Formats: sequence, C-alpha cells, structure tokens
Amino acid sequence: MRLPLLLTALIALTASTLAAAQPNYYRLELELAVNKPAAEVWSKVGGYCDISEWLGLDCEITQGDGGIGTVRVLNGTIVEPMVGQTELSYGYTQPVVEGQYYTLYHGFLEARPVSETTSKVIYTMMWDTSQSSEDETSASIERRRKTFTAALAKMKEIAEAD
Repeated sequence: MRLPLLLTALIALTASTLAAAQPNYYRLELELAVNKPAAEVWSKVGGYCDISEWLGLDCEITQGDGGIGTVRVLNGTIVEPMVGQTELSYGYTQPVVEGQYYTLYHGFLEARPVSETTSKVIYTMMWDTSQSSEDETSASIERRRKTFTAALAKMKEIAEAD
C-alpha cells in the first residue's frame, strides 16, 4: 500500500517540477561616457556604498572589508553580497528571500577606460523574468532603465566635478 502511494507522490512531484516555467533571463546594459579617466571615476563612484550618493539609497556594510564577500544592505531591507570584483568594477547579487520567487538578480558596475582622459560607466543587470507577465516584465525593464539611467547621470556628475 505504501509503494503505490509513494510512486504517486513521486510522479506528482516530478510533474510539478516539469510544469514550472523555464527561466527567461533578461539582461539590461546601460552606459554613459565620462570626461575623466576610469581610475578617477572609480575612486569617486566605485565604493560599495557609494550607491547612497548616486542612487539616493541608505547603505550599510554589514559584513566584509569592501572586497568579494562584503554584504551591503540598502534601505534596511535589500541585501546585496558582492560576488565579483576587479580594480575598476564589482558585481553583486540579491539572495533568496523566503516566500518570494528567486529571480537570480545580479548587477555589475564598471568604469571602463576609453582613452587616457575619458571613460564610460557601465551598469549591467540580469534577472529571471519567467514568473512575470509580459506587461510586468516590460514595466520592470522600463522602471530599472529609468532608475539606472538617472544613476549613471549622477555618477557622471560626481565623477566630473572638480
């Protein structure tokens, strides 16, 4: 009696797993030219909590020393561990939150040299949109595009100020 019940449960579990939406990762990459060398730009906007200056969010480092593994908390609720770092860039993720669909959100900020005196700031985000309707996905993309285009403009303003 237990074996048929176990098999039924296993089949149901397998079917529900297969019925789940396949991930659909969306990448949004924004960039803006800056009239300063990349190292100078990065020194002004590339600190892990500099986001408070160019995006207007409260930022607190709750773990780490500013390198990979450092965790920042934005506005007291958004947790972002740093998962990658170079001399002029960093990448971060947002971990699983209980009760919410995990979108595998990752962001990457970079100051890239263009010449000895100019650079560009690049902000790239990636997340899974498979659990959202087409309208929700479009709205999310446009909201992020608007927010981070303004953030790039603020970074340019900060970086080019003397």
